[in-house]
Amino acid sequence: MTWRVGILGATGAVGQKMIRCLADHPWFRVTEVAASERSARKSYADAAHWMQDSAIPDGVSRLEVKFAQPGLECDFVLSALDSAVAGPIEEQFALAGYPVISNSRNHRMDEDVPLVIPEVNPDHLELISWQKEQRGYTTGYLVTNPNCSTVGLTMALKPLEDAFGVAEVFVVTMQALSGAGYPGVASLDAVDNVIPFISGEEEKMETEPRKILGHLAGRTVRFADFKVSAHCNRVPVMDGHLESVSVRLKNKVSIADVRRALVEFEGEPQRMGLPTAPHHPILVSDDSDRPQPRRDRDAGKGMTVSVGRIRPCEIADFRFTVLVHNTIRGAAGAAILNAELLADRGLIPHRDRAEASTVARERV
Repeated sequence: MTWRVGILGATGAVGQKMIRCLADHPWFRVTEVAASERSARKSYADAAHWMQDSAIPDGVSRLEVKFAQPGLECDFVLSALDSAVAGPIEEQFALAGYPVISNSRNHRMDEDVPLVIPEVNPDHLELISWQKEQRGYTTGYLVTNPNCSTVGLTMALKPLEDAFGVAEVFVVTMQALSGAGYPGVASLDAVDNVIPFISGEEEKMETEPRKILGHLAGRTVRFADFKVSAHCNRVPVMDGHLESVSVRLKNKVSIADVRRALVEFEGEPQRMGLPTAPHHPILVSDDSDRPQPRRDRDAGKGMTVSVGRIRPCEIADFRFTVLVHNTIRGAAGAAILNAELLADRGLIPHRDRAEASTVARERV
């Protein structure tokens, strides 16, 4: 069975990555692309300054770019909208009956909106029914994926939290230039330099993992009780966020125990065989100098999180290095895997074409 996908913010860097990742997808077919007024009414090939390492898929290049408003002929939308405009637009689509799977930050911390990594907290999707009831949505709803750095950190913490309990986390990130979007950081700032500040990034890393690893309690998520201290830096690497992590656990365990928990970790996407899910969500390296962005970011087609340098910590209990491909597992691929999980659970209905046309007429 095939679902029709609409991409909001389709001409931007993350929107383009979504389209590239969806080429030849066994379940999903891109039927609508939407963007700003500047791009609307053009063909996608003319509107998009294509920056991916493969050609625009034929079926997408000829699509007309639409305004980012309800009336699109698709079953659900993936949102890659800029956070400056994403919030109300995503709400409009949800109210009009579209499931919205968003990469934007606007609704991540809303109490009734699931913030989901499919391997980590698929049970948080139960918030959807409460969200629909509270907001008056029918078939529509909002689901978000985390910040790109949060994904890598939280994936590594999940097996440790489950097996031993996490008490405190200290993390220093070295984040790739692509995380700033296009055109991103000016070359004279990036070359031969490290920028020790990324607006809003540390706050996201200190709160989002606690929501994702929290426990569903009725109609809300009870945040995990550990603390996170984050230092975020932009470095001159194209793709791949590297993170140096120290963690104090609630129980005394060995390095072998920590390594085993990481190696053996798998989640619902692996058990269900979802198309975008990597066979191994976490890849553990025993090499003293791995992971490295250039060598390891494409593991599992960019969907595997790499962990290495597991060793004792003089201040906490253990320290290790995490690598996540920020534009795939941390953005486009994260949203697509969320959509696969929702579809597999029967939470994405097929919209009637007449329904979308009716919505469009009502907005005129």
